[in-house]
Amino acid sequence: MMDITTIRSLIKEDMQAVDALIYERLYSEVPLVNQIGHYIVNSGGKRLRPALVLLSAHVFDYKGIHHIDLAAIIEFIHTATLLHDDVVDASELRRGKQTANHLWGNEASVLVGDFLYSRSFQMMVNVRNMRIMEILSDATNVIAEGEVLQLINCHEPDTTEEEYLRVIRSKTAKLFEAGTQIGAVINNQLQYEETLATYGRHLGTAFQLIDDVLDYSAEAEDIGKNIGDDLVEGKPTLPLIHALKKSSPEQQTLLRKAIVDGGKEYIEPVKQAIASTNAIAYTAQAAQQEVEKAISALTNLPPSPYLDALHGLAHFAINRSH
Repeated sequence: MMDITTIRSLIKEDMQAVDALIYERLYSEVPLVNQIGHYIVNSGGKRLRPALVLLSAHVFDYKGIHHIDLAAIIEFIHTATLLHDDVVDASELRRGKQTANHLWGNEASVLVGDFLYSRSFQMMVNVRNMRIMEILSDATNVIAEGEVLQLINCHEPDTTEEEYLRVIRSKTAKLFEAGTQIGAVINNQLQYEETLATYGRHLGTAFQLIDDVLDYSAEAEDIGKNIGDDLVEGKPTLPLIHALKKSSPEQQTLLRKAIVDGGKEYIEPVKQAIASTNAIAYTAQAAQQEVEKAISALTNLPPSPYLDALHGLAHFAINRSH
């Protein structure tokens, strides 16, 4: 199975071109836009979403240059959502660094997020492909709906597993799905659009489920944020939802109060309840099932090192420590 280092080396030159374009298009005559934009883009992200665009394009032996533009666009959209997410969640730490809103304030973070969204749409126009415009504009709309759904579920202990999965398929998986799908579009391989979209959708869902696992089981220095942040923010993620379903009446009372109140004081007893109900293993198994669906979707694609890399990314998504 191709590991993450080999995958990165496969698209090294493309990714250098993507990074160069990101810095070029980050430029604004407003200094604060430059400052915040460069800060968050340089804050240690995995660049997983642009990598998916590049690999999906190369699966069909793409020879053009639009995959570079589209990879940068996907990263801009993702970065905009991070800026807005951190404001909504009042987060102070991301990827081991202080968040932009913590350093510059909520107002500046929201407005620079808006700048990145609008810049991404300027770049989309330059690609001159209406199908890609449709996919990416639909994706940004679905992501916004996912954010609102998550807000509705916050501090709501009766959130179901189905409702939670709808949130992460909208909020997280949709951009994975769009990134892989446009790889087929720019190659005029429209018969493979749904194939790659399905792969991206399930991969993105698995990726978020592992984030949920790590939020209760990793070390803060490994994942670059405070452990239990989801609980502090009152977010009922899958480990918590499963624990609520399987725990004792006394634990259920505690878990419901923890979700309603939020706060750091509940972290240790909640982690104990999660451990006693095997909620981490349950969530990890759900992620594994999503990865199997992602890999299964790739069955009819032509063999190549880039296809091997898509398989490798699926395994990386569930076997990572951060």
